[in-house]
Amino acid sequence: MITSLLVANRGEIACRVFRTCRELGIATVAVYSDADANALHVREADTAVRLPGSAPSETYLRGDLVVKAAQAAGADAIHPGYGFLSENAGFARAVLDAGLGWIGPPPEAIEAMASKTRAKELMGIESLGEVTEADLPVLVKAAAGGGGRGMRVVRELAVLEDELAAARAEAASAFGDGEVFVEPFVEGGRHVEVQIMADAHGTVWPLGTRDCTLQRRHQKVIEESPAPGLPPDLVAELHAQAVRAARVTDYRGAGTVEFLVAEGRAHFLEMNTRLQVEHPVTEAVFGLDLVALQIRVAEGEALEGEPPAACGHAVEARLYAEDPAADWAPQTGTLHRIDVPGSVRLDSGYAAGDTIGVHYDAMLAKVVAHAPTRAEALRKLAGALERAAVHGPVTNRELLVRSLRHPEFTGARMDTGFYDRHAPDLAASAPDPLAPLAAALADAQGRSRFGGWRNLRSQAHLKRYRSEPDGTEHEVRYDHGRDGLSAEGVGVISAGPGLVVLEVDGVQRKFTVTRYGDDRVHVTTSGSDTALTPLPLLPEPTTRQDPGSLLAPMPGTVVRVAEGLTEGAPVTAGQPLVWLEAMKMEHRICAPASGTLTALHAVPGRQVEVGALLAVVDVAQDSVQVAQEEQPA
Repeated sequence: MITSLLVANRGEIACRVFRTCRELGIATVAVYSDADANALHVREADTAVRLPGSAPSETYLRGDLVVKAAQAAGADAIHPGYGFLSENAGFARAVLDAGLGWIGPPPEAIEAMASKTRAKELMGIESLGEVTEADLPVLVKAAAGGGGRGMRVVRELAVLEDELAAARAEAASAFGDGEVFVEPFVEGGRHVEVQIMADAHGTVWPLGTRDCTLQRRHQKVIEESPAPGLPPDLVAELHAQAVRAARVTDYRGAGTVEFLVAEGRAHFLEMNTRLQVEHPVTEAVFGLDLVALQIRVAEGEALEGEPPAACGHAVEARLYAEDPAADWAPQTGTLHRIDVPGSVRLDSGYAAGDTIGVHYDAMLAKVVAHAPTRAEALRKLAGALERAAVHGPVTNRELLVRSLRHPEFTGARMDTGFYDRHAPDLAASAPDPLAPLAAALADAQGRSRFGGWRNLRSQAHLKRYRSEPDGTEHEVRYDHGRDGLSAEGVGVISAGPGLVVLEVDGVQRKFTVTRYGDDRVHVTTSGSDTALTPLPLLPEPTTRQDPGSLLAPMPGTVVRVAEGLTEGAPVTAGQPLVWLEAMKMEHRICAPASGTLTALHAVPGRQVEVGALLAVVDVAQDSVQVAQEEQPA
């Protein structure tokens, strides 16, 4: 029986496994990189072991160091979580060879299914051979791992080789395996999967369906169970194929079989030989703890003959530190507050005060709602996210709320192109028009706490703010005199440093105002959370950059520059010049226009800060908008 468990992972999934361990009376061991020294999963573990370095290749992908950490801490089993080494058969063998328990399927099953190419062979599906124009569009995918990394949609044959090379590099960086393959790209389908749980005694449970169709950059954003609107015969077919995949590999533990459903047909995609990020929706619908089942199966226990009956509907939304309006650019900084009200489940790897860095995934948390019906679950989750206070870097919170209320989604008519069609509208930033006034009034009260203003004549005051992330500047004018605070066209019912009540057209609204230092104010009201940056009354002079300057859009690591690129070389508009990696995403910095490269400061392996000058292109323009294209890493 397992008494001490090491989780070979970080963040949200490590915290999730620790929670079950505490309920089962199992001691917990964390591993951490230098970048994660004070991370939440380290703080929550009973014991923690350092993995020197910050890059995944130096730390969480070093199976040898993880095994040594387990032995040093006295753990008797390892749970891999998801990502990193979770689908690495060599790591599973190393764990078992060290005499430790392995919370996962047998290494042979991982080998059979963790490679998507071999998985398709086992399922009797032929891979696409030499690609011709007639085969387009096609999808380049990493044979190992998941999460959208090492994945490309190719619509032109001329770029296939470049995309293959980029996918191989990304896959090797993320999973330690650069194998990729090509398959037909089916447009207009839905991403549907089946959760399975299998024991060592011949029992395989198909635990319903999940719909994971809403994705950006081939990474899931919103998931739900059961998948809505599928006919019973198609569900039965999906269950049968999932059980077959488990049986042909003598599978044990938790796994997920993924399909693309289009025109009433199910196309097998892959089997993930691990726990999925979206497993909470299945737990909610079936009333199970899948991590506890994983541990019990690893200890040799048998599953009951049939799984429990499903009940209700569950929906999960992934809260990312990213700006959807800026092509999903990941964001970094201090997370000042994360508070999601209501009876929803919040799985997070961060707490208030934690720093979101550049080394790992941009996901802050998963928010899950369960209700008797799909409509109720969607309403419950959208309402909780709408009222949530997430203070710090820009997030996709507003996009999630709008997505959950979009008629295409509520009507279960979505497909994998949902965000391609709707992202510009869903991502549009909409700061509350009264938020700057509320911030200014709260600031005025905070600065006049001794009440000296009461003996002064009414004076007009001016405050300036910039709303984030849209960058709109706001000027606020208000009076501060004997009768208190007032503003033209708005009734000031009350104002304090943390709470302002305003009235417009007979309707009163409450605004909670929270200030973080001198550079950020969050104004929260029903259905809105506006981030503001206070500005000086007179604009400060700005540093002028030469036209054609290519600046780092975020802190990250230069992973490569274009082959043969040197100062003096001619470049063409849109040509990728520099690749940055940040938060598991690769960002291509492209030439803004045709011209000559006059400076190249980017060096592979070098860390750069946001705004760092990477290169300069001499172009015949007065000003240049930096062109950049992001790709999954």
